[in-house]
Amino acid sequence: MAKAAPQLDRIRNIGIAAHIDAGKTTVTERFLYYSGRTYKLGEVDDGSTVMDWMTQERERGITITSAATTCVWRDHIINVIDTPGHVDFTAEVERSLRVLDGAVGVFCAVGGVEPQSETVWRQADRYGIPRLAFVNKMDRIGADFFEAVNSMRTKLRAPAIPVQLPIGLESAFEGVIDLITMKALYWNQEDLGQTYRAEQIPNDYLDSAKLYRERLLEAVAEQDDTLMMKYLDGEDLTEDEIRLLIRKAVLSMAIFPVFCGSALKNKGIQPLFDAVLYYLPSPLDVPPIKGIIPSSGAITVRERVPEAPTTALMFKVQNDPERRKLYYLRIYSGKLEENGSLFNPRAGKEERLSRLFRMNANKRERIKEASAGDIVAVIGLKSTVTGDTLCDQTAPMVLESMTFPEPVIFVAIEPRTISDQEKLRNSLNILAEEDPTFRVREDSETGQTIISGMGELHLDVLVRRLIDDFSVQARVGKPQVAYRESVRADATHEFVFSRQMAGQQHYARVVLRIMPNDRGKGNVFRNLLPQEALPPAFVDGVQESITSSFSGGIMLGYPLVDLAVEFIDATYQQDVSTIPDFMHAAARAFHEACRKAEPVLLEPVMAVEVVTPKEFMGDVIADIQQRRGMIEGIYERRGAQIIDAKIPLSQMFGYTTDLRSVSQGRATHTMQVSHYEEVRQKLQGFET
Repeated sequence: MAKAAPQLDRIRNIGIAAHIDAGKTTVTERFLYYSGRTYKLGEVDDGSTVMDWMTQERERGITITSAATTCVWRDHIINVIDTPGHVDFTAEVERSLRVLDGAVGVFCAVGGVEPQSETVWRQADRYGIPRLAFVNKMDRIGADFFEAVNSMRTKLRAPAIPVQLPIGLESAFEGVIDLITMKALYWNQEDLGQTYRAEQIPNDYLDSAKLYRERLLEAVAEQDDTLMMKYLDGEDLTEDEIRLLIRKAVLSMAIFPVFCGSALKNKGIQPLFDAVLYYLPSPLDVPPIKGIIPSSGAITVRERVPEAPTTALMFKVQNDPERRKLYYLRIYSGKLEENGSLFNPRAGKEERLSRLFRMNANKRERIKEASAGDIVAVIGLKSTVTGDTLCDQTAPMVLESMTFPEPVIFVAIEPRTISDQEKLRNSLNILAEEDPTFRVREDSETGQTIISGMGELHLDVLVRRLIDDFSVQARVGKPQVAYRESVRADATHEFVFSRQMAGQQHYARVVLRIMPNDRGKGNVFRNLLPQEALPPAFVDGVQESITSSFSGGIMLGYPLVDLAVEFIDATYQQDVSTIPDFMHAAARAFHEACRKAEPVLLEPVMAVEVVTPKEFMGDVIADIQQRRGMIEGIYERRGAQIIDAKIPLSQMFGYTTDLRSVSQGRATHTMQVSHYEEVRQKLQGFET
């Protein structure tokens, strides 16, 4: 007998996101254990976690690919996605947050807000995702709950409000104070924290608990007029009333409740799990989905209920050990059935869903149907790629797709033997299909295969996968920076194409104006011709030609970025001019206009945070300056010196080893792409 579909208000779709080594995978493993999904505690350090299932994840002790699972807590279905914390895999976070309704941000009690935790927080801001915050590792030396909360307010500009306080710090961390129930919670270590007891708050903490409870109530009271008047009149609010106020504040993102604990020591997880149910949204709490009707381009909305026409977003592709592709879908409305079919508006094709699965990391549970609110995997799709919408053909709509950052580093790769050549090509295509930030191309001049990614670790992981998962032996070159090209000035160029070929006269005249666009705004094409000047198909041909020209610059052949191209004049001759004529003229006009517009080479610049003991400050700063780095700030965090700097990526190769050398192995760093800027002329090797 088939299981009844859960009520939508009893579903939560959440992500666990954080900076690397903040402990989010350990938090997720506790979720699975305490909910009964697993029967053994998985640990990152000994490579026994369920969510970090890849061999490299277990060897390196980091999350590389986002993993989805489902567990049941207090009669609620919770779909959980554990996301990577390393900046090289930020696309995994991006596509996960795109399909989630809520998130738990995990912060280290020692590090507070670290660079990647700031990045994922901003990603969640962009998608308007309500969040809870969990300050983990309260048992570590240097743990400071209040400093971590303060860093959320200052660095993230987030209204972080504690709903718990720690009892003790570092090795003396015992439990937490619940500011709603005003009880002290202590976990029993004999049963690995599965049970805990509530006691009276210790006298030493009572005044502080009362103070922070008042601050919490002040922050949420205005969410309900009736309860606000009750609070202002001095009446006590019940626990349910306080939770209602917090829930409203979380859903409107007026506050971000902060919890605390130590996942590794099995303290603080169950109240966090309860908070997911109390405060984070169900699919019914999220506004109806918006999309576009393909035939008209009109915006439409659809209720997130099983009775509505089916709409789903494909957000991830993963190959199973048998080389079958698993396609992950978030179902926003309607239902899916095994052996059913859906329409792909982008491809214009019907897709058959041969099998449906509920996932637990890399393990699959076959199901017959799924409905609105579910996150499932399917096999059988042929033409669907990451970001595609699948929908009911009788009520088509296209959801907003996803955008991913461009790769900043590349290497040349070649097979060791002739027999590996075809296998390498096929394997790279599979990896590129799985990972939208991994690109494969062939260099037209050298014939080499070039692979591009988000960093050295990203490419190293993928090369290891070629060897371990695909049994491909390959030689890999040294990493190189993926530069970009742009222009400094405005320029206009006219190109006239007039030629007789095979007895037929060809003619096209195109005038283009090139100008720099704001940095980071991308490329823009504007057609400024009067409507009658050129047939629409010819204008489309010109735009297509220019768009393809963006892929290769005129200096070193790197992609052109941040350009505005205006099509300002054209001459067309009936029965003589053709679309290819105008495409050729447009390409030549574009090329020459770029030459006149003061072309420049751009390089990726990294935002680098270095954490070092004070005695090595001078050597670390000197090393940064030698790398053309700019120091942006120096401050102290619990005895360590923090240096924020901007350094060109080209100067960061081998930095980990060099930093260890100048600090006797005691300094660490993190980095992420900040922006692109002009390479200094003396380093370009040519005039600009």
